[in-house]
Amino acid sequence: MSSTGTQSHTLFDHLLELRTRLLHAVVGVLVVFCSLIYFAQDIYQYVAQPLLKVMPAGTQMIATDVASPFFTPFKLTIVISIFVAMPYILYQLWSFIAPGLYKNEKRLIAPLMLGSTLLFYCGIAFAYYVVFPVVFAFFSSVAPDGVTIATDISSYLDFVLKLFFAFGVAFEIPIAIILMCWTGVTSPDNLRAKRPYIVVGAFVIGMLLTPPDIISQTMLAVPMLLLFEVGIIIASLYYRGDDESTESATKEE
Repeated sequence: MSSTGTQSHTLFDHLLELRTRLLHAVVGVLVVFCSLIYFAQDIYQYVAQPLLKVMPAGTQMIATDVASPFFTPFKLTIVISIFVAMPYILYQLWSFIAPGLYKNEKRLIAPLMLGSTLLFYCGIAFAYYVVFPVVFAFFSSVAPDGVTIATDISSYLDFVLKLFFAFGVAFEIPIAIILMCWTGVTSPDNLRAKRPYIVVGAFVIGMLLTPPDIISQTMLAVPMLLLFEVGIIIASLYYRGDDESTESATKEE
């Protein structure tokens, strides 16, 4: 009876700790949002620059909904606030799971959480500075004669957020590979053997996550393949480190 009560109390403590961490994460996002909401229009203008630069002279973006000029920058600011607060959100996650980890697990998970944040930011930056100019220039150049380009601001935001998320997640491939190898799901050698399937899968994922054009599909698939190779290299180094530590431990015995 006493052990059951102790387990219930322990579970309740974990739930309270989880609630506290979630509240801290939400408060962190709200603080960032309150700091950025004044600049909501400027933030949207900055995000729209890749399209505005390649639109034909005399054209501009439009708002087909009455409330779009207000809600669209507001929605973008919320998403940007989550992106900016991501390190703090991951810190709250780390604070929740760290007490239950072994020392060697902490040494691996902490760098992975930091690396995943940086890779997600790199994916967003790659989409904005490299992919957007190429894709929007292509779309603008293939418009039929007599068609005036006037993109709706809400549609544009949905489009760029989809690409931001797609590239941010795609850049997490090295982290996923390291975790799969670390947990024993697969090994670097097995991944190397399946490289042809990975190439096909990368282009299929690029087709599903990007607009229906070969340019954006390729610009997502190629970085995914490069990051796949990087993940294999890092996972191989980690495996060699495990082998060396095992050998040293055997020698000591």
